[in-house]
Amino acid sequence: MKFENLLGHHGTAVARRLGWKQGDEEENWSKKAIDSLMKKLQKQNKDSMLMLEQVLKTEGRTPSECVTIPRSLDGRLQISHRKALPHVIYCRVYRWPDLQSHHELKAIKTCRYCFESGQRDICINPYHYDRVEAGVLPPVLVPRHSELPPVSVPYPSTEIWATVIYYELNNRVGQQIPVSHHEVVIDGFTDPTTNSSKISLGLFSNVNRNSTIENTRRHIGKGVKLTYVPNQGTLFAQCLSESAIFVQSRNCNRFNNFHPTTVCKITSGCSMKIFDAEVFRTLLGQAANQSFDASYELTNMSLIRMSFVKGWGSEYQRQDVTSTPCWIEIHLHAPLRWLDQVLSNMAPPPKPISSMS
Repeated sequence: MKFENLLGHHGTAVARRLGWKQGDEEENWSKKAIDSLMKKLQKQNKDSMLMLEQVLKTEGRTPSECVTIPRSLDGRLQISHRKALPHVIYCRVYRWPDLQSHHELKAIKTCRYCFESGQRDICINPYHYDRVEAGVLPPVLVPRHSELPPVSVPYPSTEIWATVIYYELNNRVGQQIPVSHHEVVIDGFTDPTTNSSKISLGLFSNVNRNSTIENTRRHIGKGVKLTYVPNQGTLFAQCLSESAIFVQSRNCNRFNNFHPTTVCKITSGCSMKIFDAEVFRTLLGQAANQSFDASYELTNMSLIRMSFVKGWGSEYQRQDVTSTPCWIEIHLHAPLRWLDQVLSNMAPPPKPISSMS
């Protein structure tokens, strides 16, 4: 079936109206995306192709079945030079050109093959997903001045204050790494020594690593130095690499009055405070007077995501951190302990949390 036939009586006007309009994408991107879909459906399920055409004509006003394509190894689909999640691509093309990421989509209850189900096939029926409020990523912000940690005598600590997890795209690589030193360097080298104040990402192996990841790893260099100040409960990040690092910390965004999902770009030699325990303590006290769910939401504030070399956000090709080649997630233990104490003394939520939540 030809591209024009799929569009039905709307013709190419639908492609112009619903085309991919983000960043510097070329005008014919939507046609490439639809042509790619047509080839997949024609090869695997011609009935789905007719079903999709009917769904688009009726604009989802009548119930419809799932329209599926096979899930790739990393879950994403490449159109031209860009990769994205399939259901996001076709919801952008056919319904919401300003859609940023999968966090803004929620599958309807009757969708059997929604992306979140983790099945071998993915439903790309654009009317099997609803748009939810997730906030559009604002521009990446770059601090003008360094925020340096207070001068103190460094000493080893036996208490584990954080756990670091390394990712390449949306795949976790290696084991979780406990952090006890108040100063720890995370670099791209292959230092084989058992130095607990250094994490060398060059030692991590991944059989699914592609050339983009390999090239990015080569530019991590000296990486980042994390400085934890236990008596203040603050955490600082200093970029030691010649390439920038990108940090998303909801706690940091809160005390800087940024949008909650803002990504901060820290350039070479610059330092920035990325967590403040007092801010967390104040918010936890407020949430404890509201509800269990309000308190539980603060779990996100104990997590910090940081990518190396490649950034993400509204001004980048990559809309989500899971699309960056090399990134880490830092789990702060003290905030989680405080949160656990508060939640254990509260009544459970009216709708208990489960795997289906």
